[in-house]
This record gives sequence, structure tokens and C-alpha cells, in this order.
Amino acid sequence: MADPKQRNVLFISADQWRGDCLSAVGHPCLRTPHLDRLAAEGTLFRRHYAQASPCGPSRASLLTGLYLMNHRSGRNGTPLDRRHTNIALETRKAGYDPTLFGYTDSSADPRDYPPDDPALRTYEGVLPGMTVGLQLPDHMQPWIADLKAKGYRFEGREDVFRPRDGGARPPDRGFSFTPPIFSAADSETAFMANAFLDWLDKRGKKPWFAHLVFLRPHPPLIAPEPYNALYDPAAVPMAHRTVSADAEATQHPFLRMMLDALRQRGVYNEHYPYDLTAIDEAELRQLRATYFGMINQVDDQIGRILAHLKKSGHEADTLVIFTCDHGEMLGDHWMWGKSGYFDQAYHIPLIVRDPRSQAAGGCGRQVDAFTESVDIMPTILEWLGLEVPQQCDGRSLMRFLEGGTPQGWRREAHWEFDFRDIEHGTAEAALGLRSDQCGLAVLRDDAYKYVHFTGLPPLLFDMRRDPFEATNLAADPACAPVLLDFAQRMLSWRMEHAEHVLSRMHLTPQGVKELPRAEP
Repeated sequence: MADPKQRNVLFISADQWRGDCLSAVGHPCLRTPHLDRLAAEGTLFRRHYAQASPCGPSRASLLTGLYLMNHRSGRNGTPLDRRHTNIALETRKAGYDPTLFGYTDSSADPRDYPPDDPALRTYEGVLPGMTVGLQLPDHMQPWIADLKAKGYRFEGREDVFRPRDGGARPPDRGFSFTPPIFSAADSETAFMANAFLDWLDKRGKKPWFAHLVFLRPHPPLIAPEPYNALYDPAAVPMAHRTVSADAEATQHPFLRMMLDALRQRGVYNEHYPYDLTAIDEAELRQLRATYFGMINQVDDQIGRILAHLKKSGHEADTLVIFTCDHGEMLGDHWMWGKSGYFDQAYHIPLIVRDPRSQAAGGCGRQVDAFTESVDIMPTILEWLGLEVPQQCDGRSLMRFLEGGTPQGWRREAHWEFDFRDIEHGTAEAALGLRSDQCGLAVLRDDAYKYVHFTGLPPLLFDMRRDPFEATNLAADPACAPVLLDFAQRMLSWRMEHAEHVLSRMHLTPQGVKELPRAEP
């Protein structure tokens, strides 16, 4: 049982991991034994959704508890307003030194820096309040230096994920089967886990908070041996798609724009030589098999970490959370990556293991209620006995962890995608929109999914009859009442959750009166 004076938090986040990619939820071929074990000892949330994409906006929601419409850091590179508190700043109030291993992709507020400050030249900044244990952004310089110190020979970051020269590829395997030059033991995944474990061994008995961020299974889709060969491409499930990318693109002008962008070689998967909208079934299956192998590599490192927690005695006092920033299309709808509105890009895993005796009722539980990334920060803060800030749009998951269900829990999931392009204006030109019109918002419940575009026609899908979102019903007269209902619900959701920190205060002759934070 966790000692309230000795409570630790291990907050693990992967990158671009689909919510269906766990054997604990019934994946047809993928096996994730270590995360399955964590789920058996904790609570697994089957319908957990990210609030935004790509990485920076999604992590902003994850780490501030705010919907995109409130934190407004909508693109990788859009500044995160300094007025927002976050999980690191809040836990510091209780004496924790939240330490980062990996990255948070937090874009600095330019009002805090002179114009030529290097912090304003990158979107890969560190969340305010985080101490850096090991920062591993895209350049990966610490890991690259480690590889070179071990004798690996390559030019730099642009070559480290290049397929190994001279690697024999069986005739029934695709391009991504060929492994990189580095071994699994020397991979960036193992490098990250090693850094965390070394740090943990030096902590002693002082309570700790660690945010451990694995890059994988984010592209490039390439896996070291033996993970490159774990899955037979012929045995992996095929993507859900129409007969061609051109046929898929007829669903909506936005989808056509996104598919057209994928025709550029290397834009999604560096060193991949083919047009992703034209590859055949064999190549597609190989890419999916490689992605699954990359997931297994992360699962094995998480297994190492969990075993170390148990051996070192930390397990009994540590809240363990596993989730990720956003999902991955993986060829569904001919799409790759995490852009757009389809479920596959936003449905993500969430497993929470609470060591308290009060959480015994949640052990092995799988929750079907809709949960969201904004719920993570309130959960951690409540578990630590800290006040949840007024700004948070999410709700604590503690009642679920204890075997119950919070009163009045949401019956839908929400997410947003900002596709403006301030630097190049690509989306604006392709769709004839102003930058402030380049956005979409989704409301999805058990029955239907509504996608609202600021400057384009909406989409409506029947999620019971059409779970893979093949048929848009928005123009069907018979569905007009459903469309209206969802549009009204979307408006009500946005009105209720509009930024509200000061709106809950009132100045009186007796001073400031503030409403207590109401559970949304």
C-alpha cells in the first residue's frame, strides 16, 4: 500500500501508438506481454482518446489538462501560453522535482525571450517546470554520441535510421524489413530506459516524479533485430481502405489534401523509397509488421522498468501510467501518420496501476467509458493529494481506479485538429481558406461521429453500422436531425469548456469570491 508520505509517479508516454495495439484488448496478432501484465495489475481504459494532433498540441493537452481550444498551441511550433499551469508546475508545489526523459515538444512563449534566443528556433522545448534527466529531441545528439562512442560508423542523424547496407531481405518481405545498423541493445529505446533506471538507482528514498517518453513506434518505420522479423506480414491484419487513394479522397476535400501530401517520398517515413498512396498490399503489410515489432521493443523496455520497480521496492509506492500522445493511421483509408479526423489517429492506449489498497477493486478492470488525455493531470494531482487547478478541462479517473464510476461521466469523446500552415500557407492555398478557418473539431459517441470544419462541409458517420467511417451521411436528408443534434451538442461543449479560470471569480466588497472547481 502506498505511503502518503512516499508516493512516486512514473508517467510513461509512447509516441504514435494506436489504441487497438495491445494484446490485452484483443489484437489479432500483436503481443504485448509486459503491458498486459500492467493492465492485469491496474486498470485499462479501452476508449481513451487524445485531444489533438500532432505531438506538440497533443502533449500540451496531456500536460496542462486543457482542450486545444483553450491552450491554443495547435501546431508543432505554436507557442504554449505561459499563463497556463501544467503537471510539472503543480507537482513542484508538493516538493517534487518532476524529471523528463525524452521530450515534451513544448513551444516557448516568445514574450519570455529576446528575438534571437535559440528557444524561439525550435518547437522541441521542455515543458516549464520540468527538470531534464535526458532530453532526446529529433536530433538525438546524446544517443548518437553514445553510438559513435561504441564504434558505430555513420554520418549523423540523417543516416542513423537508414536501412543497413548488405542486409539480406527474404523475397516475401518488404522494404522496411531491413534493420538499421544499431542493435536492439544500443537503440534509442534502450538508451532512454537505461538513463531512467540509472537515475532511479540514485534517488534513494526521496519521493520522485518521472516523465519517461519513448519515441517509438513513431516513424521512421524501421526496427533493429530481432524486432524487424517478429511478425509475418502475411499474418498481420490488412488495412481498411477503398480500392485506391483517389477513390478514398472523394469522401472530403480535406482528406484529398492529406492524401496528396503523402505522395511525396520520405515525408512520413524517412528513407522509404515509395509513394505511400500507391504501394501494394505486400508493402503495406510489411510496414504494419514493422510497426508491431517496434511496439514490442518498447514493451520489452517497459518490462525491464517494471521489473526494476518491483526488485527495488518502488512498486508498492508508485503510480504507473502508460499512454501516448496520439495514434497512427497505419494505412487505414490510405492514410499514414496522425493527421485528420479518423478514430485511428486519436484512439490511444491508457493503463494506470494504482498501488493503494483502495484501488484493489480496479485491478484487472477494463473500462469502456470514454476517457480523454485531459483526464491524466487531474488524476495524478488527486492521487498526490493536490488541488486540481481551475483551468483543467478533464476529470480525475480515481473512481475508476477504485472500481467505481464517477457520477455524471461523459458519454462522448472530443478532439480537434488545427491544420493551418503559417510558414508556407499550403493548406490555405489547397482549400481556399483563411488560416483561422483551417480547423476541425470532432464529437464522437457510441452511435455517431460528427466532424465540424470551420470553413468546409461537415462529416457524419454511423459508428454502429459503419465503424470504419467509410460513408459520410452529412448530406443525407434522413440524417438531418442527427446532424443538427450533434452540431448543437458541439456548440454546447465548446461553450461549457471555454477558458474559465477568471470567469469563476467575482469581486465583492468582501474581496474575491471563487466558485469551487466543478467536475465537468
